[in-house]
Amino acid sequence: QVRLVESGGGLAQAGGSLRLSCAASGSIFSFNTMGWYRQVPGKQRELVATITSGGRTEYVDSVKGRITISRGNAKNTVYLQMVSLKPEDTAVYYCNVVSALGSYWGQGTQVTVSS
Repeated sequence: QVRLVESGGGLAQAGGSLRLSCAASGSIFSFNTMGWYRQVPGKQRELVATITSGGRTEYVDSVKGRITISRGNAKNTVYLQMVSLKPEDTAVYYCNVVSALGSYWGQGTQVTVSS
């Protein structure tokens, strides 16, 4: 059983910043990929950013240059640093980890950006 706990969401003004954190615990062997996705009501969940165990990162085009994904030293944490926030960044953000045992999701954290 893997448990993911997200934190750091909240309300920010356009142009502001937020940092999301995700801590994984439980039956952790090794994570292949950790990432962040987001979802707004009525739309599909979309990829924001991922980072592999080797440190390779990928970002959706709409966040490039504004959002940085990183992993903690303990390797079971992943962060999403968001700057220059836009109202269209408003969504529930979900942490995801993929390991040899499967794919796991956090409960989500709300990010709201006001204009």
